[in-house]
Amino acid sequence: MNDPRPIDPGFEARVRASFAKQGLMETLGASIARVSPGEVDLALPMTPAVSQQHGFMHAGAVASIADSAAGYAALTLMPTGAGVLTAEFKINLLAPAMGDRIVARGRVVKAGRTLTLAQSDVFAEREGQEKLIALLTATLMTIEGRAGVDD
Repeated sequence: MNDPRPIDPGFEARVRASFAKQGLMETLGASIARVSPGEVDLALPMTPAVSQQHGFMHAGAVASIADSAAGYAALTLMPTGAGVLTAEFKINLLAPAMGDRIVARGRVVKAGRTLTLAQSDVFAEREGQEKLIALLTATLMTIEGRAGVDD
């Protein structure tokens, strides 16, 4: 997306506050690595708690941080008082998720008033090297005027 402009000047604080309320991200051990207009990076360290039977990070954990990175990227461009919900996503798992940590880089492709298209590129990091392991495309819906959206 070219030169995204946030409507809400407090978008970064709002993203961070919302992320702090996500029980799943806390359970997984994910954290925000970067927030900028139309972009959010989330990081997840490789631990036994998020592994699957072969020692790779579980695809469910990879999909969760990829979805959240895309959703929070969309939220950076939404108005004050709005929230975001994923309407659908598709993920392509390109390689096993193994490394020191996984980073999902969410970015807005096209922001609309009601629907936003975003993508997350997911990388495995090991010893300073990155490998692309997944691509997620998501359609996200702006929600307003609902209890709990702007708490």
